[in-house]
Formats: sequence, C-alpha cells, structure tokens
Amino acid sequence: MRFFRLYKILSVVLSFGLDEFLLAHDRVSWLRTPLNRLLFLRDISEPRAVRLRLALESLGPIFVKFGQMLSTRRDLMPTDLADELAKLQDQVPPFPSAQAIALLEATYKKPLLEVFRSFDEAPIASASVAQVHFAVLHDGREVAVKILRPGITRIIAHDVALIKIAADAIEWLWEDGRRLKPRKVIEEFEKHLGDELDLTREAASASQLRRNFADSRLLLVPEMYWDYCTADVMVMERMYGMPISQVEGLREAGVDIPKLAANGVEIFYTQVFRDGFFHADMHPGNVQVAANGRYIALDFGIMGTLTDIDKNYLAQNFIAFFRRDYKRVAEVHIESGWAPKETRVDELESAIRAVCEPIFDRPLREVSFGRVLLRLFQTSRRFGIEIQPQLVLLQKTLLNIEGLGLQLDPELDLWKTAKPWLERWMSEQVGWRGFIRAVQAEAPRYATLLPHLPRLLHQRLTENPSAGLEAAMMQLLKQQQRRNTLLTVIAIVLAIQTTLWILLG
Repeated sequence: MRFFRLYKILSVVLSFGLDEFLLAHDRVSWLRTPLNRLLFLRDISEPRAVRLRLALESLGPIFVKFGQMLSTRRDLMPTDLADELAKLQDQVPPFPSAQAIALLEATYKKPLLEVFRSFDEAPIASASVAQVHFAVLHDGREVAVKILRPGITRIIAHDVALIKIAADAIEWLWEDGRRLKPRKVIEEFEKHLGDELDLTREAASASQLRRNFADSRLLLVPEMYWDYCTADVMVMERMYGMPISQVEGLREAGVDIPKLAANGVEIFYTQVFRDGFFHADMHPGNVQVAANGRYIALDFGIMGTLTDIDKNYLAQNFIAFFRRDYKRVAEVHIESGWAPKETRVDELESAIRAVCEPIFDRPLREVSFGRVLLRLFQTSRRFGIEIQPQLVLLQKTLLNIEGLGLQLDPELDLWKTAKPWLERWMSEQVGWRGFIRAVQAEAPRYATLLPHLPRLLHQRLTENPSAGLEAAMMQLLKQQQRRNTLLTVIAIVLAIQTTLWILLG
C-alpha cells in the first residue's frame, strides 16, 4: 500500500513540475533539461507556488493540512509559497453515515437509538480527520457529535512517513533545504496531528477554555458531555450562531461589527496573557457569533500554551513595540536568551525600528502582518536569533486574528486596541497589584510554614557547624582502617605462601 501511495505522490510531483524544487541544487541540476524533454506534455506554465498548492489539493486532506501548517511558518517558507498555501481550504467530502453509525455503536456497545433520542445522519461539517453530526440525548439536550474518520490513524501514519522521505530529499537536494529545516517542520506537524486524533484531549482542552471564560461576557465555549466522550468520539453542547465570515448577515442581525472586532482582540490577549492557554486555530470556520454578539469558539484540536516567563517577555515586547521603544525590544530579546548575549543592542534596535516604524498609525487594512513578520524573521536570522518553538502557534494565531479583523472592520487598529489592555495586565503583574496577588497566591504555603519557623530556627542556631565535617572525617577514618586491615591480611597470606614455596623448593 505504501508503495502505491509513493507512486501516486511521485506522479503528482512530476505532473505539477514540483521537481524544480529538488533539481535546484547544483549536484542534480543537470537532470532538469532531460526531464523536461521527457515530460514535455505537462503544463508547468503556472507559478511554482500555484502548482504546489494544486498538487497538495490533489493528494488529499492530510497533504492539504500539511500545506496549511506550512503557510503559517513564514519564518521558514519563501513569501510566494506561504502566500499561496494560505489559500488552501480543508473541504473534505464526508464519509458514509453508515460508517459513522457503525463506529458509534461499536464505541458505546449498544444500538444508536439507545444512546441518542435522535441522530441526524447527514453531517453538518466534514474535515480531514473527523466529521460532525447533530443529535439529541434522551434527556432532551441538543448535542454535536464529532467522529474520527475510520482508518484515519493508519492513513496519516503512511502519509507522514512518505512526507518525511520527501523532507530528507529536499534537505539534501534543494539549496535552501537545510535552512528551511523540513524535517523539523514535519515533526511539529506530526505532533499536532497526534493531538487532533485524540478527541479526549480535545474535549479536555475545550473544558479548560470553558472554565477560563465561565464569567466572560465575550466568549462562549460548548460544554463537554464526558459520559459520551472517548478517544474516537466527542459529544458536546450544540451551539447556535452565525459564521463570523457572514459579515452582512451579522450586521443585519444588529451586531455591532466594530465592537465585535475589538472584542476579538481582547479575547485573544486574555487567553494569551491572563491564562497562557489559547485557541490556536481561530480561522473563520471555527468561530461563530451568537445572537447577543458573543463569540462562539469551536474545534479545540489545536491549543497553545505559554509559561509565565514566556508571557512576561511577550508582554514586555508588545508594550515596548506599542511605545516604539525599540531599544527595550532589543534588550528583552537578549535578556530572554532569544538573541545571543554578544548581540549589540544598538544594531538590533536599529534593525527592529526599520521593520516596525512604517506600520504604526495605519489602519489594519493597510498593514500586511505577513510581510512584517517575514522581515522580522529575516532580521532575526541575521542576528542569529532562533524562533522559539512555543511561539510558533502564537504567530499562527496572530495571523488568524489579522484575517478576522480585516473581515470585520478594515479600519481596526490592532495595536491601539491591544495597548491599554496589555498595559493594565502588566500593571497587575509587575506593580503593587502584582505584589499583592503574589502574596495572596503564596499565603497558603506561608500559613503552613510559619508555625514551624521557631523550631527550625532554634535547630539551626543550636546545631554544631562542624558536626557534619566531623562525621565525614570519622567515616573516612573507618574506611581507611578497613582498607589497612585488608592489606595486612593480604600481606600475611602472601608471606605464608612465599615461605611455603621456599621450604618445599
């Protein structure tokens, strides 16, 4: 099976002229002319980026998803490829309803109608790894049932193995291969796919996000019904909303579009900086809007996390950007270890200023964050800055936020909207409010420790400082005595043997 799949991939690669990526290296460039003559009937008049996108679409959903992920890695991809791959749409035909029903009955070990009062056989949504059906539980709760595609794990394992072979070839043959690190990109892709294939993990992520926004006036997250969730099936509360991409419909429904756009920015920064846990797949297909104007989050297969250290350095970076304090941006990069310690602050400051200064005081529709990010990544490489793995999903989500903002309100100034929120957050974390918060968080530990302090202090003051040294010396003396005794016994035995040899000799 893997052989035939490899044959299919090679056929697609040749028919779309993708061999030009592999034959760009001097070692094999001589093959380009004879290969073009041999395959003279193929049409390779389209730009290379367009041909790459079409090839991935023809290879199926896993390759489409891989292309989508590549489009977010603008630190690794040439601009033309990243822009074209961003157009990939994950629209996959659904698998037969009979298979879905059979999988559900095998999972619950009972007939379908004993689990659900009713079940819509026609799926409401279908993607590369799963599809969703609406249903009603016997207690009347309306639910959405997400079901993994049958055999998807085996298919993914085969395709990922073949993609790794292609990555090794690209790294060896293509002149930019080593710089683009294709093997590392594919390992990252494989990890995210593994997370998406475990629906229990996705349900847990959704449950955590729902808890984080339990009192929010901005975001709704469906409730997970854990009695019905397994690794292959996820059952959640059915949500009613309008896709965020239907801007005219939202406007006719009375939704305040500019406010909706600003609320999206606040939701994003709340997830990142308050919780360090954020929805990392916020494209329009995964976001709806309720009748009251609240966002509805869907599809929790890809979530991002940040440590407190990450959040602190990110916040300092953002605030320094907003204040146009490029020197502080450079200092933070060096302090955090993102840039080598020998980096000259003034040189890095000047490079960052050249990238960021032109984008300020302009509406979002006039700013291409893709190009800004690309120039920042180029600057980073020039100074030896490694892109932090934990920030890759954050960069991807920022691009999603940009896309949503452009759809809702082209006049939205993403920087000015976020600046007061971030400054307030930093004040709470670093100022006197942050000090009080830290004391409150540590108070339970202090309450347990304080009663023991007098005894611990007395023990410390009364103990003999040299007691430990004396004990160690005594131990060494005992070990030396044992060695001396052993050497004496050995000497006596050798002397007896020597005497016997002389007498018998």
